[in-house]
Amino acid sequence: MSSRGQRGGRARGADQGGRGGPGGPPGRGGRGYTPQTSDSYGSGRASPSFRGGPPGRGSHSGAFESRGRGAPPGGAFRGSRGGGPVIYAESAPANIPSRLDDKSHASLIKSFKSLKVIPDRPLRPGFGTLGNPITLRANFFPVTLAKGPIYDYVVEISPTTDIKRIRGRLFELMERSPACAQHLPYIAHDRSQRLVSIKKLPQPLDIQVPFFEDPDTAPRPGAKVYIMSIKFERELKPDSLTEYMSGKAQARDYDPLPLVSALNLVIQQYASRNGVRVGKNRYFFPTSAQKFSLGPGVEAIQGFYTSVRTTYQQLMVNVYVSVLCVETLLTCNLGDALTSFSRGSHGAMPTLPRGFGKMKIKTRHLGHTKPIKRIGTTSSRNTKFDCAEFGGVISVEQYFQKKYDIKLKRPADLPVVDIGSQKKVIWVPAELCDIIPGQPYGKLNDKETAQMIRYACNPPRANAEAIVNRGFPVLGLSPAQTPLEGFGVRIDVEMAVIPGRELVPPRLSYKAGKPPNVNNGSWNILDVKFHLAAQVSSWWVVVIRDGTGIIAGPTDPQLISLVQGFSAKLQRSGISMPGGRPRLLPINLPPERSDPNRVNAIEQIRTTLKDNLAGKKPSFILVLLENRDNFIYPSIKRIGDMELGLHTVHMQLSKALGDERKQDQYFSNVALKVNTKLGGINHLLDENAMKWLTKKKTMMVGIDVTHPGPGSREGTPSIAALVASIDDSFVQFPASLRIQQSKQEMLGELDNMLVERLLAYEKRNGKLPERLLVFRDGVSEGQFDTVLKDELPQILDAFKRFETQGRKSKYRPQLSIVICGKRHHARFYPTDSPYADRNGNTRAGTVVDKGITAVFDFDFYLQAHAGLQGTVKATHYTVVYDENQFTADEIQKGTHDTSYLYARATKAVSLIPPAYYADLACERGRCYLNDFLVDDKTSASGRGTYDRDEERRRVFQAARDAWGEG
Repeated sequence: MSSRGQRGGRARGADQGGRGGPGGPPGRGGRGYTPQTSDSYGSGRASPSFRGGPPGRGSHSGAFESRGRGAPPGGAFRGSRGGGPVIYAESAPANIPSRLDDKSHASLIKSFKSLKVIPDRPLRPGFGTLGNPITLRANFFPVTLAKGPIYDYVVEISPTTDIKRIRGRLFELMERSPACAQHLPYIAHDRSQRLVSIKKLPQPLDIQVPFFEDPDTAPRPGAKVYIMSIKFERELKPDSLTEYMSGKAQARDYDPLPLVSALNLVIQQYASRNGVRVGKNRYFFPTSAQKFSLGPGVEAIQGFYTSVRTTYQQLMVNVYVSVLCVETLLTCNLGDALTSFSRGSHGAMPTLPRGFGKMKIKTRHLGHTKPIKRIGTTSSRNTKFDCAEFGGVISVEQYFQKKYDIKLKRPADLPVVDIGSQKKVIWVPAELCDIIPGQPYGKLNDKETAQMIRYACNPPRANAEAIVNRGFPVLGLSPAQTPLEGFGVRIDVEMAVIPGRELVPPRLSYKAGKPPNVNNGSWNILDVKFHLAAQVSSWWVVVIRDGTGIIAGPTDPQLISLVQGFSAKLQRSGISMPGGRPRLLPINLPPERSDPNRVNAIEQIRTTLKDNLAGKKPSFILVLLENRDNFIYPSIKRIGDMELGLHTVHMQLSKALGDERKQDQYFSNVALKVNTKLGGINHLLDENAMKWLTKKKTMMVGIDVTHPGPGSREGTPSIAALVASIDDSFVQFPASLRIQQSKQEMLGELDNMLVERLLAYEKRNGKLPERLLVFRDGVSEGQFDTVLKDELPQILDAFKRFETQGRKSKYRPQLSIVICGKRHHARFYPTDSPYADRNGNTRAGTVVDKGITAVFDFDFYLQAHAGLQGTVKATHYTVVYDENQFTADEIQKGTHDTSYLYARATKAVSLIPPAYYADLACERGRCYLNDFLVDDKTSASGRGTYDRDEERRRVFQAARDAWGEG
């Protein structure tokens, strides 16, 4: 692999501080998670309401990107809503700059001809031409740099410390020292180890920093003194970056990451000094931001994401809206807060909702600020440890009496909390801890999530105006604040104007009925028959009665009407149904208050299904749910898939018993799932749309990995999924699943998984595919080269396993790998009403490969779906390996057309189906490990020592045992 390939992709996604390159996987449930609304993965999830399980991909927590329906009247996140225009800056001129004209781009592609064509990190072969040309705005803003170099320094701290909080505090204190204050107008740093300056700093430069914490205003006598040694490392020259962005052949191997990450430090320094950083490149300003309550002790505040990006002939800064959940407990004392939430403790030691679990507190006895590792399950009186200072085993209550002369007020009814390190537990009584207000909140419950989506989801015009009118001032971008002026950095306040295109939707067909009329990525199937309809020999209906009493009993007319109506819908769609009624199995679950983790309820469901399996298995089971639940839905999936081998399809009764028109559409959506589960084909694309796949025997592959979220037990595995097509219809995608080490993004058993899929393809077709098109989801830009380094060799090894004596010939299909990125912050805004939907979003089929895309990489943004609510987000596709030598039009049109082939919806989806199916397979895998992912046993008992590494190993092994053979 070329060294060039290891540089180009990282530069565009460079994060602040990028000395060591990007870190590990971003994590799917962390504080940068975006809630799954209809915009996420398209408007194409057929019926999300009957997914009764826990929120997908971890949990809704922390920082959300602004999107969705928006706030009620008067809401500060609304921007311009209600009456008036929906297009942002529609009356302002929207002129595409000359750098983006056809002549300029033709010159760029011509310059690439002198470079060697290799499959890894292929050069852009050209630009797309298909579709109707449109003009768009993008939330990218041109950046102008001063001509001089930027000086890069490393900051060494003595004595050394690896604690991020202390390092960050030391940089704050260093800025106050006279030796550093004079340089503040023209320096920026990462609060850890890197500092950049537009002027040369004197060498050597050693600054003494006595350490003290807030609220102290000066160091105490005997305070620890650190030496901050600022040592010159290198010059970073903007001229080299300019050559790279011009696409000059000799600049292909240039690594812009050091300079781009330095500029991120400069542009984000004002926000870093005046706001709160959460995750990478997101900043919030709690004292000035408008706030909205999400529930008791939780509120949402608006902030902004910002990051420098390299594009063709122009440096840009990408700015977007983000929303953060913060805790706002009415009391500052942890003991009082625990008491206020004690109603949910079921007689045990009081605890906090999981979202509060890792908050920071300040101890009253020493004034230290520490994060809570966990809340114990025993009181100060009953928590004991071996204390050499006081001659042996002693309780926490006794220790604080003897050590600090503190007599606890509530030693028996409040728990201890652990504020120790990875290797050492430090128990402190909860009543001696004060909560630091305004901290990021962890996992949201369903009601809080609904409120968050309501407030965070805004139409495009509101978000665009928030960026320019509120984001630029609070980020210090305009008017320019220190150190932007000192570095000579200027940022245009006008959004970039770029060219785009609208692709024409493909023609669809069913076995019978009029050809569907596609409108903005959607169509209706009320009067059509599936292309290949399934045969149902028998089916069951399981009614989960869970306390709400929606269904009175087996003879309830509502239930009889629902079953008859759904059966009729399946028959009208072409599915062969047996005569008579299905077997009806009502299951009355014990109340949740007496069975909080639903262990008894789940066993009752398991027993009922087993007891009725004496004869032939049903073709499928329709499960009717009265409630959404974190335990029932995933457990039924686990029982059906892993224990009994049963197909299960769920409906939420609150949705299924709606008005007749909505009910018919709901039944249609579920019918799509039933037919697909049973091996059927719902609809197909016309021959022209499929030509890019059928000109050679092709297998499409989707790969994804899902990680445990904030509410999971430490050590819970990540789940890897690989799905692959098995014939030329590209509708059925069987899956292979594996578990791997927690938070590991790269697949560890990809070769074995791919061999399984190739064997399935060969069994169906009598031969192996000639081409593989791999669509890899969930990989950040900084991990593109890691895919080529870690996963590509496994794919090639899988091919070699078919080179056996019995086969007599080598097997080496043509291979292409495309990364599908959804966690980016690019948004596109129409400039003319005729090219916008009713909400002001770009329309389905919008594609962008100029203006904000990479210089050398083969990438494009595609919005195949319609944005039903909020600000629509395109998917960012990057071809990182290509032996098929795709043209821009071929891969863009092919990806767009295939987005209409998703089997479980009558809409184009935002993520190409192989990657989408891999995501769904990961979600199903989460059901199998639900006991580890939804952990209500996060508190710990009062042990004196606690080896977290050993605990992680134990949890991982327990999860492996629960997973079984896979």
